[in-house]
Amino acid sequence: MKNDKPARNAGSENSLENCLTLLHVTGAGPTTFHKLLEAFGSINAALNASHQQLSSLAINADTISSLRDHKQIDIDADLNWQAEDGHHIITLFDERYPEQLKDLNDAPPVLYVRGDPDYLLQPQLAMVGSRNPSAAGRNTAKEFARHLSEVGITITSGLASGIDGASHEGALHGLAGTIAVVAHGLDIVYPAQHQKLAQQISENGAVVSEMAIGTEPLRNLFPRRNRLISALSLGTLVVEAAQKSGSLITARFALEQNREVFAIPGSIHNPMARGCHQLIRQGAKLVESAEDILEDLRLTPEQNPLYPIKTETNIHENPKDPHKTLDPDHQKLLKCLAYEPASIDELVVSSDFNAAEVASMLLIMELEGIILCQGGRYTRVS
Repeated sequence: MKNDKPARNAGSENSLENCLTLLHVTGAGPTTFHKLLEAFGSINAALNASHQQLSSLAINADTISSLRDHKQIDIDADLNWQAEDGHHIITLFDERYPEQLKDLNDAPPVLYVRGDPDYLLQPQLAMVGSRNPSAAGRNTAKEFARHLSEVGITITSGLASGIDGASHEGALHGLAGTIAVVAHGLDIVYPAQHQKLAQQISENGAVVSEMAIGTEPLRNLFPRRNRLISALSLGTLVVEAAQKSGSLITARFALEQNREVFAIPGSIHNPMARGCHQLIRQGAKLVESAEDILEDLRLTPEQNPLYPIKTETNIHENPKDPHKTLDPDHQKLLKCLAYEPASIDELVVSSDFNAAEVASMLLIMELEGIILCQGGRYTRVS
């Protein structure tokens, strides 16, 4: 992991300190930040503008007051955080700032990075989906992420429960690592159960936020986070999503940013597949394998020197496939699941085995990792 921090230069017109100060001005979000920069040419000039100059820009009165009193703004929490190993604060003027974000009208003035900032410059694919996916959906996310990472695509997601977490986990088993974009300050980890995962990502990728240290994960900040996930990436893959889902917000941002949108179809009986089906009807590209994505992105060796390593491998193929070791009765019962969750009673009807036989075979397949039980219903893992 790298920790090459640029030298601090408080005298620079657009120094880190000046950028952080403006970032902490009351009401000075990215839009106001860029308006001030365009009007005055530098952050230092904006911080020292007169009341009359600021009023002419139709800026909020509280923001003007905060700007005029900017010397009272405390940025020590940010600077102290950056002083720790593996912590970086990258401004819009830093050469490490991702070019793909600069196209945004509200490009983040500052990025906080825990891990290696170089990952932000790698070819990326966003992977998003339900916080409560099916077992099959979670497994699909892991396998797609692992395979894509193995061929040099860094996986970018939002560290949320469900598909996000599974995507990060899968990517960590590949070569190209993973990026987690979060909606809060990097002094905390949210959700709390992803403490270990966040640490692993910082060691094999980066955790990134545009939010200042100390910012809590408020609901309105997550859509802002989503625009960065899509903007950093060449495309967005939706694995499972309900029709009203934050994942669809990410997909919409991707379309607005002229990025590709991919969706994995599912069962018509699975409510978590309806968002993907809606995207496909609206023109998203239907995906059945990682190769579908790689072929569409058409990365050149210069963009991605690892591609096309292992691209001939289908993610659904497993040389140690446990299914092939099952006896005929277990194979028959497994076919009855047909990737749809089912109860023991339903399997008794569809398989012609009695309840005791079904329960016994299900237990064996669950121990083998072939199926999972969720809420009393069984589903195939792969």
